[in-house]
Amino acid sequence: MEKPKRRSGWKIFWGIVTVLSILANGVLLIMLLGVIAVFAAGQRELFVEEVIQSGPRTTKIAVIALDGIIDGQRAKDVAEQLKTAQDDDRVKGLILRVSSPGGTITGSDDIYNEIRKYRSRTGRPVVAFMQGIAASGGYYASVACDKIIAEPTTITGSIGVIMGYFVFQELLEGKLGIQPIIVKSGRRKDWPSPFQMPTDEQRQYLQDRLITPAYERFVQIVAEGRRSLTPDDVNRLADGSIYSADKALDEKLIDDIGYLDDAIKVVSEMAKIGKAEVVEYRKPFSLAGLLSAKSNAVLKIDRTTLYEMTTPQVLYLWTMY
Repeated sequence: MEKPKRRSGWKIFWGIVTVLSILANGVLLIMLLGVIAVFAAGQRELFVEEVIQSGPRTTKIAVIALDGIIDGQRAKDVAEQLKTAQDDDRVKGLILRVSSPGGTITGSDDIYNEIRKYRSRTGRPVVAFMQGIAASGGYYASVACDKIIAEPTTITGSIGVIMGYFVFQELLEGKLGIQPIIVKSGRRKDWPSPFQMPTDEQRQYLQDRLITPAYERFVQIVAEGRRSLTPDDVNRLADGSIYSADKALDEKLIDDIGYLDDAIKVVSEMAKIGKAEVVEYRKPFSLAGLLSAKSNAVLKIDRTTLYEMTTPQVLYLWTMY
């Protein structure tokens, strides 16, 4: 009579194990679906609205951040936020919050162009609000707006172009005994070269072909965006100098000195609206974004990285950043 009881006990034990296994697998499945959902959310490039001033949701002022070094990805982020604001009929005005020393020529110009298109398509006012550093490419993007307001401690200006690159000739030849061999189709094909110091002719070539056209473009868009400045004024100011907020106001590079509340007030008056809800667009947290950021933080020495390290960068950038 004892043996059947033992079998019955084992059946109960394995039954409990089976149930627990099913429950555990169910939990794992739910967690897997959650991870997939988080990744999917991260891939859609959607923005969430963070309310920074309460008001009626039927009338909104959107704040778009332009932070850090400007590059292609930063320009893409700003363009996506502009599209989000454009598609929302409740948005009556826009603030471009600028805290950037500038960056690439193309990235800065793309942001400038997207703001101009937004203004043309919507007819809504856009005000640049400068914080901390809004220089070079940061100023370039700002002049696309209707007005520019800067905090009292802002550094702006730096209208100009800079290019720099490394020359490894002495290190390779003198220290390591490595002699680079270059085979090219024309004598200017490798100008500038990281393997030799530039000659006067090469320096002038780079000045004429890269620096001067980019500089003239910068001066042109400042003259077009700042109607209070004459062409002579712009040429005088466009020597790469930086300006405090007070000096920038004196030179008419900006329209006023104030804080975010003042920028909100100016936009409200231009849009002819009363109280409004003020929101700032932010990307939601996603596991995909976190993993991508961590992977980008790891230095990868590949062909692309080496190309970027050795290729001259022509920039709208204040280099004291």
